[in-house]
Amino acid sequence: MTLSHYDSAGQAHMVDISGKPVTRREAHASASVALSREVLDALPQNPKGNPLEVARIAGIQAAKRTWELIPMCHPLPLTSIDVKIEIVPDGVTIHTAVSTTAPTGVEMEALTAASIAALTVYDMCKALDKGIVIREIRLEKKTGGKSGDYVRG
Repeated sequence: MTLSHYDSAGQAHMVDISGKPVTRREAHASASVALSREVLDALPQNPKGNPLEVARIAGIQAAKRTWELIPMCHPLPLTSIDVKIEIVPDGVTIHTAVSTTAPTGVEMEALTAASIAALTVYDMCKALDKGIVIREIRLEKKTGGKSGDYVRG
């Protein structure tokens, strides 16, 4: 197995996707943010606005700009971005779904959306608690493409 973002001389490069077929591709990712009870109770009264809605919008924006943040990612015509944030007993869980019809997948866009949404929760809540922990940013599922489908087991 070889890493696709390196050429035969070991130099990093952007993969040439010009010969790949255009197909529908979708990826789902998630992230968890551990919040104290104090922070969870304060979410509705946050003076900066609703932290979870701001984080949701940040996740959407991040997916659209992934190619500007991750050096070897291609700019993609995203057809759908969904970011859901759910309050759970110990914090929040972020779920993202990104789709495209393109010659390459959207795993990085889904992961970037989850990451930036989690960082935004931190930013919006850090005044109450600097001990917030972001964890478990991971790909949950992907469909389409040469490597086939993947579902986290």
